[in-house]
Amino acid sequence: MAIKSLLLGCLLSLVWLLPVYADEILSLKVGYQLMSAEGTFAGQKNGIGTSLDLENDFDVDNSQGLTGELAFSLGDFRLSAGYLPLDISGETDGSSFTFNGTTFTTSATGDIKADIYDVGLTWYLLNFDDLPIRVQLGPELAVKAIDADLSVKEKSGALDESVSGLVPIPTLGGRVRLALADFLGLVGRVGYMQYSGNHYTDAEVQLEFSPLPLVGLYGGYRLLDLKVDESDVLLDASFSGPFVGALVRF
Repeated sequence: MAIKSLLLGCLLSLVWLLPVYADEILSLKVGYQLMSAEGTFAGQKNGIGTSLDLENDFDVDNSQGLTGELAFSLGDFRLSAGYLPLDISGETDGSSFTFNGTTFTTSATGDIKADIYDVGLTWYLLNFDDLPIRVQLGPELAVKAIDADLSVKEKSGALDESVSGLVPIPTLGGRVRLALADFLGLVGRVGYMQYSGNHYTDAEVQLEFSPLPLVGLYGGYRLLDLKVDESDVLLDASFSGPFVGALVRF
């Protein structure tokens, strides 16, 4: 009986302490991202292809989709893996252009699809939990893998061309988190890198609200500015917009 009481006491102690340390171990976020786009894209063949404006030539719609992030935190370090989809489409007015070596002279539809995978490691050089607010601040090294697919299809269906490419881009930046209260936190993140004709800027700010220790809601705004010039794919554009979602901590 004494052993059972001891085990029950230990279990209740762990349950009681879990909310205190939950935000330091494992977290999962699933959200919905809405983004507007501006910039240019091209499907090149032997380095030749018409640069098409997303707004003026194709009048693209907004990108929207489900996002996800899994993060593991221990002490001063945070390891995360994230996913962001981009999916926009539009239609030309019938102007002539060349895409992947094919000349289009009638109205056509264009699609840009890109899956962005993000793995990042943060080292909190400042990690104070004994102040009126908790402060975490440090550099972040990340790798963004962009799996892009650009396609153009004549409305009659006679012509259909597509190009694709996978581009990994490392970024260096920083992350800051201010815990304004046990249930309220403000997070900011930025990363940047430029090399070999490619560049990538990723910045976001979000507010986390956890009325319960293990679950909560978040929302914020994200800006993505990228240039991918790889193989047959040329995408030089910026995407920005709000996001909302739910989070759980273990």
